[in-house]
Amino acid sequence: MSEQEAQELLLELKEKAELMVDLAYSSVIYNNKEIAKEVYELEDYVDNLNEELQKLAIKDAKAGELEVNEAIAIIQLGACSEAIADAARDIADVELRDVELHPIIRESILESDEVLIKVEVSPNSVLKDKKLGDVKLASHTGMWVIAIKRGKKWIYGADRNTIIKAGDILFVRGPREGVEHFIALARGEEKEI
Repeated sequence: MSEQEAQELLLELKEKAELMVDLAYSSVIYNNKEIAKEVYELEDYVDNLNEELQKLAIKDAKAGELEVNEAIAIIQLGACSEAIADAARDIADVELRDVELHPIIRESILESDEVLIKVEVSPNSVLKDKKLGDVKLASHTGMWVIAIKRGKKWIYGADRNTIIKAGDILFVRGPREGVEHFIALARGEEKEI
């Protein structure tokens, strides 16, 4: 394992853990079991990624390619990211088990105008093969893409140059009044943004 490979694995672990926290928190706030289930799937992926990182760090330390202290640091950083992922899973578990929220939290959620939804991009969607910056979803629908699931790959921190593909599952957040229009665009039911 080169230093760059270790950095890439650690970065992916960190980003996945952060995404999981955002999704888990959102699943509880917006009462969304689908999003909570995604957190569970991601947690399994993070577990496997962390295990791979640990094995590579130990192998490279044995081979003399890494100092023992470097290998220990890599393993500890990976374990911290995995602990964050586990905590996110525990948050999502609240939604999946239908645990009652505290009345103050419930009231604040009901007063919120913002929702989080998950929608798949249809092959005949006007969004297909377009850059996020070109379609200006936030301006036209009020909805912000917070993550994209493309097959087994996750894209977080999507920017204006991120291209939307047919089959992408978009996780978006925004005002309730923008939801129907956004879903219609993603499903190909509406052709004008």
